[in-house]
Amino acid sequence: MIKFISSLEKCFLDDSYALKRELKKASLFKNEVFRFGACYTTERFLPQTSKQIVRLKIDSPIEKYIRVWQVDHVPVKMPCIPGKNDADFLRITPGLYPDLLTPLRDDKRLMQCNNLESLYFEFAPNGEVEAGEYPVTVMLLADGSDTELGKATIKLNVINALLPDTGFKASQWFYCDCLQSYYATESFDEKHWSIIESFVKMAVEHGLNMLLTPVFTPPIDTYVGGERPTTQLIDVTVNNGKYSFGFDKLDRWVDMCDRLGVKYFEIAHLFTQWGAGHAPKVMATVDGEYKKIFGWETDASGPEYTEFLRTFIPQFLDFMKSKNGADKRCSFHISDEPTTEHLEQYTASRAVVYDLLKDYPIMDALSDYDFYEKGLVQTPIVAVDHIDPFIEHNVDHLWCYYCVCQWDKVTNRFIAMPSARTRIISTQLYKYNIEGFAQWGYNFYYNQWSYGYVNPYVNTDGERFTPAGDAFSVYPGIGGVALPSLRLKLFHDALQDLSALKLCESLYGREYVLNLMEEGENPITFKEYPRDINYLPTLREKVNAAIAAKL
Repeated sequence: MIKFISSLEKCFLDDSYALKRELKKASLFKNEVFRFGACYTTERFLPQTSKQIVRLKIDSPIEKYIRVWQVDHVPVKMPCIPGKNDADFLRITPGLYPDLLTPLRDDKRLMQCNNLESLYFEFAPNGEVEAGEYPVTVMLLADGSDTELGKATIKLNVINALLPDTGFKASQWFYCDCLQSYYATESFDEKHWSIIESFVKMAVEHGLNMLLTPVFTPPIDTYVGGERPTTQLIDVTVNNGKYSFGFDKLDRWVDMCDRLGVKYFEIAHLFTQWGAGHAPKVMATVDGEYKKIFGWETDASGPEYTEFLRTFIPQFLDFMKSKNGADKRCSFHISDEPTTEHLEQYTASRAVVYDLLKDYPIMDALSDYDFYEKGLVQTPIVAVDHIDPFIEHNVDHLWCYYCVCQWDKVTNRFIAMPSARTRIISTQLYKYNIEGFAQWGYNFYYNQWSYGYVNPYVNTDGERFTPAGDAFSVYPGIGGVALPSLRLKLFHDALQDLSALKLCESLYGREYVLNLMEEGENPITFKEYPRDINYLPTLREKVNAAIAAKL
């Protein structure tokens, strides 16, 4: 048996096939990636004595634009922080959860299953498919024969319009050192560069257009006194106390980003996390000896590091200007997640560089409106469960984020959460004119505070550090190839939703779109929003129909 289902359905191995709602038709735009699922089981058809193989056959005029993934289940030991979950989790017990997507084999073979399995389909017309309705039929066949074990059809309507680029900025922090550790490479050797490219390409394909750029090893999620593996794009030389800088690796980084479609550079934090009290690890060749010159032992606003930054930043900006004005694509961080108790030190650290960076966005994660009111952060990145005061005060250039602590009512991407809860962020970004989104873990494969490396296929929670799925949205595949998660796809779908809402607004006005979003619903906030799995697909069909009617 096989049937098409919404991409918002997560199929557990012990779920009921009968309870999964069939998807029979949908619409999309000519440059959209439309995603849908299929659930199947062969329990009733193949005897246990037969070959344990079935084969998938696709019959469609748009088959060459369709990609199929197997939905694999991963071990989830900590679906939520114990005792910290609301009612809107799929499950809160350890087990195998659907998340990892692996490409279907070229021969489209599937193993016989006596439980519920699922596939994940992507139709990407790439602007090449003419507008119109196209059927997609899939069949399960007994391997080695044409015996049909199940069949399903969906009709996809391609609308004669293109989703616009909204200018929205999206980042999930990219960790070159985690790739170095997992694949056992040297920092920025050729193997490392190749792996980095695979992971950056995957990020860009899913709407992540801003890339954390490690001019120096990022001083984030590291225990006090600890060090992450060196991933430093800038070569620093000190001769007779004078600094000079080499930009060859940064030059290659910028060229790679331009080639792959990265639009913005998120320069790694200039000071340590949670207080801005110290310098990041900086390695240099000092009078011929390669060694660390700054780190936890360095006073962030002391004279030595101040001199270093004030020498480095003008030369860095000059280099980026020489790369076709790439400096205008840069945003800078002082320190991650400062609070009011860090106000004095954050102010002092910021003062070291502010006059040099005042013409560029300075952005940091905040949860305290009182801290923002001091005028120290131009672009606040606010936790979704603390964002209300910022919205009430009509803060300009407002970003949002979520991580381990955002579990009560608000959107997030934990593996144990419903897909609709992850994708609902599209409506919130639209309603509140959010300018950008950041999340701390695109590929964080370390444990808490980076004491050591973990295998993400075994430890989806960073060794009980955070709810499963918080630390990464891609898996490290064989040969340095990035493999996506369901959650990465869901966030990209949210960005496409946002683009469709913006297109609809350009045709009908903002009030019309808000009415479509909240028709029959309570006003949408970051904590209150429709939980029905059918809400977002229904909204998109309304929006798509309105756009098609106007165009």
